[in-house]
Formats: sequence, C-alpha cells, structure tokens
Amino acid sequence: MRWEGQELAVTDGAALPGLQRLSGLVRSVRTPEFEGITFHEVTSKSALNKVPEASHVPFRWTVNPYRGCSHACTYCLSGYAPISMADGTTVPLARVRPGDQVLGTRREGLSRRLVRTQVVDHWRTSKPAFRVELDGGTSIVASGDHRFLTLDGWKHVAPPGEGDPPRPYLTTRDRLMGLRRSVVGAAVRGEDALAVSYVRAMDVELPMFDLTTGTGDFIAHGVVSHNCFARNTHTYLDLDAGDDFDRQVIVKVNVADVLRREVGRRGWAREHVAMGTNTDPYQRAEGRYRLMPGIIEALAGSGTPFSILTKGTLLRRDLPLLQRAAEDVQVGVGVSLALLDEGLHRSVEPGTPTPKARLDLVRAVRAAGLPCTVLLAPILPGLTDSEEQLSALVAAVAEAGATGISYIPLHLRPGAREWYLGWLESTRPDLLPLYRRLYHRGSYSDQRYRDWLRARVEPHLKAYRLRGDDDEDLVDDRRRPLHGKRWGTRLTPSGSGTEAATVVPGQDPLF
Repeated sequence: MRWEGQELAVTDGAALPGLQRLSGLVRSVRTPEFEGITFHEVTSKSALNKVPEASHVPFRWTVNPYRGCSHACTYCLSGYAPISMADGTTVPLARVRPGDQVLGTRREGLSRRLVRTQVVDHWRTSKPAFRVELDGGTSIVASGDHRFLTLDGWKHVAPPGEGDPPRPYLTTRDRLMGLRRSVVGAAVRGEDALAVSYVRAMDVELPMFDLTTGTGDFIAHGVVSHNCFARNTHTYLDLDAGDDFDRQVIVKVNVADVLRREVGRRGWAREHVAMGTNTDPYQRAEGRYRLMPGIIEALAGSGTPFSILTKGTLLRRDLPLLQRAAEDVQVGVGVSLALLDEGLHRSVEPGTPTPKARLDLVRAVRAAGLPCTVLLAPILPGLTDSEEQLSALVAAVAEAGATGISYIPLHLRPGAREWYLGWLESTRPDLLPLYRRLYHRGSYSDQRYRDWLRARVEPHLKAYRLRGDDDEDLVDDRRRPLHGKRWGTRLTPSGSGTEAATVVPGQDPLF
C-alpha cells in the first residue's frame, strides 16, 4: 500500500479539524506500517537549533528533523511533584490516577478559588528538564513547555525554541500564585505568590507526567499549574489530548534544504553539530522520510563537523554516505548500550532495539572504517554492575569492534529518583537499602561507589586495549565536541571533574 495513498489532508483541502493552524502544515498521513501513528508533515523555517549558553553541554548546535515520536513527547512535570488532593493530602504526580479528586481553580468574578475537580487522564514519557527555584526553597522540575500561573497570567517555564513563535516565559521578575491553605473554597491570593529565584536547564531528559482535569489546572508544589501546553495545543487542534498525543509526530520535511541554506551562509563558523541529543534521528519513521541523508550531505558539503548518537539500527543505511563525509569533515558515531540482559532490557528500555541489534550496529560502523564509541549508560548499582556483567558487556563491545567506551553510573535526579525507586520497590525491594546509601546526598552516586566502579571497569578496558571515559572525564571544554575530534577519542580533563560539571548529552536516561 503506497504511503501517498494514506494521505489524510492537505493545506488547500479539508485538513484534520484545526490542523490548518499548525504552521507550515503540508499534509497528515497514516499508514499500516505505523499503526496508530499520524505523521504531520510540515515545512520548517529553521534547521539549526542553538543551545542556550547556560547549558553545560560540549556543543552549541543541534539538528532535530523530528518533533516527538511514539516514545518522546512533551509532558509537564516530574513524577515527584506533590499534587494537592481534594481531601487535603498530597500525592506524587506519578501516582495520581484518572478518577482521582484533586484541587483545581475556578474564576469567580475577579478572584480565583480552589475547587474540587476530577483527573480525566494521566500520561508518562521523557523530556528535557528545567529546574524552577522559588523563594523559600521550593524546587520544581518541569519541561520547558509547562505553564504556571503568575501575577501577570500564565507563563511557560522556558523561552520558545529556535523558529517557534514568541510566548511569555518565567524570569526572576515573576511571582507564582501560591496557596496559604489547600482547601476547597480557599482564595488564590496575590500576597501568597512566590518569587522565582532562577530557571535553569538541567541538560538531561527526565520522566515527565501530565494530567488533564475538569478545570484545566491543578495544584503542584503549592502553586497553580496548567495542563501541559503541548497537550493543550493538541486539543486546540481537535486532536485527542491522551493517547493520540503520543502518536502525533511532526516531520520537518524540508529540513535538509533549510539546513543547506543555513550552513551555506558566509557567517556560519562551521561549528560542531550534534544529532541525537533530543530525539533519535534514526527512529523508525526515518525509514520512510529519509531526512538524514540530506542533512549529512548539507553538513559535509559545507565543511561542518558533526556527530550522531543513536540506538537506531537504521543508521546502517547511511554508512556509505558517512564514509564519504568523513573524507571531508570530522564525523563521530556513538551507540548507546546499557546492558546485555534481554529480560531487563524489556523492562527498562521497552520499544528500543535489542542489545544484540545495537552490537551488530557497532560492527557495521567499524566495518565501514568509522570510529564508534559505545556509551555504557547508565550502569545500575546492584543490577548491571557485577564483575560478570561488566566483564561480559565490555567483552561484547570489544568483540563488536568499538574504538572506545564511556561508562556512567545511574544519576537519580529529581523525578527520576521517585520513579526508579518505585520501580525498584516493585521488582527488587532488596536493593532499596543499597540505593539509599549510594544516593543519600542527592542525584549522584556516592564518590566511593564511583571509585569502586572505575576500579572494576578499567581493568576490563585495559585488557581489551579500549580507551575509556567515566562520568568525571567526559566534559573538557564545554563547547568542544564530546568525543574530542571523533567519538572514541579520549579527552584530557582540564577542569576538576566535579559533579556539577558532569553533563553527558546523549546519556539517554532510562528512568
């Protein structure tokens, strides 16, 4: 069945209700090859995305040909966010369920009061996280698209992305509408508002959750929180805000042409461009749309070095193109692999290529004459860090021909911590005391564990003559490509390697 035959709508015809408002929409497509997923093909005004200066990542530019996929959508808050329930208690967002009664707000004349409202739906996925710190010590982890009620109205956590329309967003001049009493009928008053101390990108993807309620809002961390903007956008487009949202993929069909113009400009400095730091460029849809060949050609043709991090075995298709590109520019390829156990893989990384398939991809990259680093991330204490497991994993990676290994123990940042410990409690409760000891000081494992892990991994790397980096070695100059000149080139740390500087773009967190 031809793909073109599945077209649902075009801009000069009867588009899906509301989709005429999606900027640059060309058509919407469904196909049996991707059951349950609708692809909205759009023309994009820009291809290069500039990373904010405040982000501690070793590159300044990215290219993302897709917005979202079946496992990477926009949600609002981290799972640990305390939600005010109608009975006066609080429940972590991750544990709220459809049918629960929570507190929302309703306008009464010029004022806004707390009312009882029902949770209609609840979802979970992963997105880049931001931390919003309020006066008084309240710390909120949310996606950049989430909105909070301020004294000046609803505002997003972060500014719009490159090429997106303007929108109001939080600054240190804002105050979030807070609550003195979380009881039905209480007024939401300006004098209880909490000042924003700072908003910072956390440079990591975390599990994010979203609610739909009868009032369109809810109370999280004691402040008024709106339903996720992206989901409201889908509702605005007359698309379902629940399961459909996970299955509506935006495809930038002209991304290669736009990129070619951008990197062809006289002012382009040919800085390193990283791909795969947000959504995987070799997700299944790439098999149909074939956007990456044009992107690779545009970058190589302009003399722009680039790297690709992926779990997708579809990268094999473009190996001849990458070989030719490597003759002219620095090309890096990285494959992420956390474990070998198939059962554990299905539990913590559902919907991704199997460990065997990723090892085969490493072999194919090396057979093409390209360097390939494997990111062993994250290593799970008590689950994937035994002598036997690490020995087998390094041996498998070495046998596949990898030119280097980076290994990173699990980071339990807010949101990830609650979800993961909840998962651990239901699957391996015997490990909970270990995790409480290792992560008693925060997101990073205890220094003694990292030293222990280094001592356990390094002998295996030396045995196979593999260059290796741990999480304290990965960042040198933050504006220098993560892999030095290519994936697999060891970096010599110029700084202290402190935890605060330990940022691994491409550590695609499992939890």
